[in-house]
Amino acid sequence: MSEAPLDEFGLIARYFAPLAAAAPGALGLTDDGALIDPEPGRQLVVTTDTMVAGVHFLPDDPPDQVGRKLLRVNLSDLGAMGAKPLFYTLNTAFGPNVDTAWIAGFAAGLQADQALFGIDLIGGDTVAMPGPTTLTVTAIGSVARGCALKRRDARVGDAVYVTGTIGDGALGLAVLRGELDGLAESSRAALAERYRLPRPRFALGMQLVGLAHAAIDVSDGLIADLGHICETSGLGAHVEAGRIPLSPGAQQALILDPSRMESIVGGGDDYELLFTAPESCAAQIEERARACDIPVTAIGRMTAGSGVTVVDNDGRPLASRVSGYRHFQ
Repeated sequence: MSEAPLDEFGLIARYFAPLAAAAPGALGLTDDGALIDPEPGRQLVVTTDTMVAGVHFLPDDPPDQVGRKLLRVNLSDLGAMGAKPLFYTLNTAFGPNVDTAWIAGFAAGLQADQALFGIDLIGGDTVAMPGPTTLTVTAIGSVARGCALKRRDARVGDAVYVTGTIGDGALGLAVLRGELDGLAESSRAALAERYRLPRPRFALGMQLVGLAHAAIDVSDGLIADLGHICETSGLGAHVEAGRIPLSPGAQQALILDPSRMESIVGGGDDYELLFTAPESCAAQIEERARACDIPVTAIGRMTAGSGVTVVDNDGRPLASRVSGYRHFQ
């Protein structure tokens, strides 16, 4: 005998209320809102991201990984402002092809990353819709009052740093779309995982407060996101392509097709931290990065002027037709 379909409140009670069990302010998801008491001397940091099936994740991506990526991209934004994660809200608009098995997998992915990253669900909304599944998380963190990292505070002479490796997200999407041939299977799997499961660097973001001047996460692409720091700070940036850290898979892809450098510097979905800091802080940054087990690499510097210049090993500017992902173009 088949199970009767659940209504909105049944879905919430079965799949999402358990995610809020450890958050007293969530009130068991039985009220119209949550109650939050900010800690004395700290500010709340609020960020939100939406993912749409067929745009931000592939329709056949495993549902647990969709849930984990949805949460992680928001945690990445908190990290870019130096914030400690606290809670999140979840809005789900499930398309007609989503069944309870998919929702169960999606909720299981959220539960796994809640436990991993120490964050709890405190509210949201659940609806059905005729269009593609659309999922939104609003994440809430906190930072010492007046200490949040912002994009607009870079200074001339700052070193430009990135965490981890760059280009894996865009290359991973190409793998999943069948557009990247010739790679070893281990490289294909590693790149696909980087696209589906980004690694939010908020542990280091919190440690950069007081050291870094400006920060952002690499969601739209290295050039585009560094360009946001340049624009809001009224500065330019000089990046050395040879210093951009690459994974083994990205190195292999570049050997097979050197034009992939455009995807590496212009593609999105890496969710690494990109930040600027005085060169005098280099030793402290490296020490804190080691303590967090997160690699950091200096790839350039902030300059007077405007825009981002990427140069090759001989100092020649690299022409790139890719400026990063744009949501409306």
